[in-house]
Amino acid sequence: MSAINNQSQNTSNKNFILITGAIVIVAFLLFVYLMAYTTPEENMELVKVIAITENGCIAETLDGFAVKIGDCYAQPGQYVNALVDQKTKERAALMNPTN
Repeated sequence: MSAINNQSQNTSNKNFILITGAIVIVAFLLFVYLMAYTTPEENMELVKVIAITENGCIAETLDGFAVKIGDCYAQPGQYVNALVDQKTKERAALMNPTN
């Protein structure tokens, strides 16, 4: 009787380990994918400052995307070089495909 009980418990432990391992692998792959998708890819671009707010400057890239560039020492209408997240521009283009 104890051999049958021990064998079913052993199978139960193996199933638990397999399920736990699968969950950990899926969680890790999801984490890696999300980090790769949300990590900024910044390039230096020439942008035109269109507004100055208390949280920083809002600028427009030469291809028409509005971006927040942070603190700047420029007046609206001036052109400055700023780091622009390319992935944000890609997502904005997907949301408005008429451009």
